Amino acid sequence: MRPLWKGLVTFGLVSFPVGLYSATRRQAELHFRLLHEKDQAPIDYRRFCTEEDVEVDWKDIVKGYEYEKGRFVVVTDEDFERAGVAGTHTIEIRDFVPAGDIDFAYFEMPYWLVPDGPGRKAYALLREALEESGRVGIGTIVIRERERLLALRPAGPGLMLTTMRFASELRAVDELNMPQPAAASKKELALALQLVETLAGPFKPEQYHDAYTEALRAVIEAKIEGKEVSAPKTSRPPRVVSLVDALRKSLAAPRAAGQAKTAVRKRARRREKKAA
Repeated sequence: MRPLWKGLVTFGLVSFPVGLYSATRRQAELHFRLLHEKDQAPIDYRRFCTEEDVEVDWKDIVKGYEYEKGRFVVVTDEDFERAGVAGTHTIEIRDFVPAGDIDFAYFEMPYWLVPDGPGRKAYALLREALEESGRVGIGTIVIRERERLLALRPAGPGLMLTTMRFASELRAVDELNMPQPAAASKKELALALQLVETLAGPFKPEQYHDAYTEALRAVIEAKIEGKEVSAPKTSRPPRVVSLVDALRKSLAAPRAAGQAKTAVRKRARRREKKAA
């Protein structure tokens, strides 16, 4: 596997070479082609000049920035090089901040940082220092001609780099028409807290699945095999009339599910005893 980016990580006067690798898998994604309905032939996209109405070869295509409607300035590879900031090939850790201080809204895409050759000792040292301090490193990286904010944190034996949004990219909540906070009654708050505690537990990412993609894949496989495909029955959520009643019914549902599981286990034990 080839790295997406190669460069140096620096903090203080310490630096070491690294490679950047994607931390996500794309095999599970379903990819679709657009087809001509008549004969199911794939649709081919061609590059046409809107002025001359002729197809244009890749070698004759340049990048342009539209500074006014219909008016462009051409930006060449040399221009991109001239705009290169000092850290184009360097991740400079500027601050070490408590991990809990970062709002989830800032996080974007995770990557693995892998040390290259002589940088393994400094890499391990930074990972252990972050682990021990409970902090993450904040810096910037240039990927595909765009500078991105990043957070560097320890993850098992490695360092995970997560690209982040700049503060200017996030919309302030006061720009939207949000409801004013309503004063909840003591009874409503007590029931809500009880419901939260009922569903409380540690985060286990492996127990969550992409149910939609799994169902869509099953539909595709059935169609490949020539089987009939029927849409699942959908149920609408019940209409909430009373907030207190909705909370009470929500609390009753997990208990009912737990009682059903207990009953199934008891019946299974009775069958085992009878068979023995």
